[in-house]
Amino acid sequence: MKGLKKKRRIQVVLVAFVALILSTALIGYAMRDGINFFRSPTQVLAEPPKESETFRIGGLVEEGSLERGQGEVIRFNVTDGGATVPVSYKGVLPDLFAENQGMIGTGKYVNGVFEASEILAKHDEDYMPKEVVDALKEQGVYQETAEDTKG
Repeated sequence: MKGLKKKRRIQVVLVAFVALILSTALIGYAMRDGINFFRSPTQVLAEPPKESETFRIGGLVEEGSLERGQGEVIRFNVTDGGATVPVSYKGVLPDLFAENQGMIGTGKYVNGVFEASEILAKHDEDYMPKEVVDALKEQGVYQETAEDTKG
């Protein structure tokens, strides 16, 4: 009887281990398309991603670069102070989107142009996404305000 209980316990442990490995593999497979890495313009130009890779880019909309073309296509440049990447976007921009303001775009880098599928803009006068602030600080462009130091 003792040998049968021991065998059954080993079988249960093995089945649980296989189920754990299988569930981990399925979660990883499901998330492969759902993860979008953030990059600054400097990082994009230093190591251009594959044309098939979807990622997020963020920085400031360069002053004087916003062009509203024929139809819905909008072109502008995003900069972090160290590098500038041209962006094209087909759609309606958020109401608060403006030059010299923070933005994050999701899309692909194709032939030297970031083709955005989604654009996010700041939502109040002082807000800028953390990733954009970190990238601008890295380039020495971002100046902290009194509100930033309050914590």
